Amino acid sequence: MLTNATVIEKTAYINGCWVEPGSRPSKDHFSPLNAELLVGRSLQLSKEDIDQAVQGAKEALPNWSSLSGTQRANYLYKAAQKLEDHLEELAQLLTVEMGKPIGEARGEVNRAVVLFRYYAGEGLRSIGEVLPSTDGVSHLYTTRVPLGVVGLITPWNFPVAIPVWKMAPALIFGNTVVWKPAEHSTITAAMLMQLLEESGLPKGVVQLVSGSGSVVGQSILDHPDVTGISFTGSDSVGKQVSQAASSRHAKYQLEMGGKNATIVLADADLERAADVIISAAMRSAGQKCTATSRVIVEKSVKEQLTSLLIERANRIKLSNPLKNDCYLGPVVSKRQYESILNFIQIGIREGAQVLAGGKAKTEGEFAKGYYIEPTILDHVDPQSTLAQEEIFGPVLVINEADHLDHAIDLANSVRYGLAAAVFTQNQKHIHHFVNRIEAGLIKVNGETAGVEPQAPFGGMKLSSSYSREQGRAAIEFFTQVKTVVITP
Repeated sequence: MLTNATVIEKTAYINGCWVEPGSRPSKDHFSPLNAELLVGRSLQLSKEDIDQAVQGAKEALPNWSSLSGTQRANYLYKAAQKLEDHLEELAQLLTVEMGKPIGEARGEVNRAVVLFRYYAGEGLRSIGEVLPSTDGVSHLYTTRVPLGVVGLITPWNFPVAIPVWKMAPALIFGNTVVWKPAEHSTITAAMLMQLLEESGLPKGVVQLVSGSGSVVGQSILDHPDVTGISFTGSDSVGKQVSQAASSRHAKYQLEMGGKNATIVLADADLERAADVIISAAMRSAGQKCTATSRVIVEKSVKEQLTSLLIERANRIKLSNPLKNDCYLGPVVSKRQYESILNFIQIGIREGAQVLAGGKAKTEGEFAKGYYIEPTILDHVDPQSTLAQEEIFGPVLVINEADHLDHAIDLANSVRYGLAAAVFTQNQKHIHHFVNRIEAGLIKVNGETAGVEPQAPFGGMKLSSSYSREQGRAAIEFFTQVKTVVITP
């Protein structure tokens, strides 16, 4: 386990070299498991540092983009192998830095391994098409070329998987990368970057820059040589990203918040639904943009489903996330901890009834960490704060519906449209739900969280900028099309 004797202090990697702390300001990072455990110190880079990183990525671009897809794929395969070889080490640091249970952390690192290998395979796929020419003699075709230098701004809740699901397609399609991780995951990002360096990735192809969003993030957004920005985070920051990028005609891609609903109809397997809903709501302490935060249940089975949910929530034991059997650990930070508890109190003041949890866990081994009980609230007004705002914690609210269309209307009544699920055995209801629900990721008899790497991912409404990540969809963002006409 990480101790104060193993503090990580090099968190920026520019032009193939680790930036020495020197006289640069730094920020201490403490573990949510124990707020007295110092995990690392992130360097707070300046605009001049970002200029240097972007220039390095720009200089590396011609050589990297001129490699064949197969040659670039070999680097991604090596990166995948390096992560696999150090899976446990990286997962443990991830857990210590942001509190994710170790089993989930291992799964996340393995997902990054799969993503690198998946996109390595894209190096052999077609990147254009031959089209018929009306004159009968010209050769007409399209090809795709890299976007250029791309800025990746990534969140803390998936500090390995999300950077890789942006980075891997960016690289395989010939771009170079300037990567800014969220401040709460900077230390994990530094280890990931170290593994990429050890895998032999060429100098300048990936630049890791650490620091505040107001300086480092804004410098990336404003830089004229950064052709594209891929961002995952809150909708408020996403709005700033879109404004900054569009003001200088940079391409941008946003994945933002969610207020995801699971609808449970009277014919559903309620035992299965309860198991899946609790997992979707409480795993990772609810800190997923695709987590289930609302259950909308048909009136005739509300009492039965509610009892099952309470029973399962009360069985969950908070524990140290480094324990192999941990189901629910701490939330990421004091600020997040206070925000979640404040949302619960707002809900109570607005008339919600706490059915399970609702409090912080502060005694014994939990005294120095940021632990919150798995919480379920009923009698929540569909237009209230709890039903409308993204809480990003282990909090589940229950709404009652008269019938399927009423349930869909309630599900659609928020500004987000990321993920949604329905539990039913009725095929007519399934297709009606799929057609009417306003969400980019739809599950039937499954949890809202999670999608396979080969499938496109993204939301509707304020959950995204209407583009998609992962799978073959990634080529749409990370490349641009050339149309070629050759006339003899």
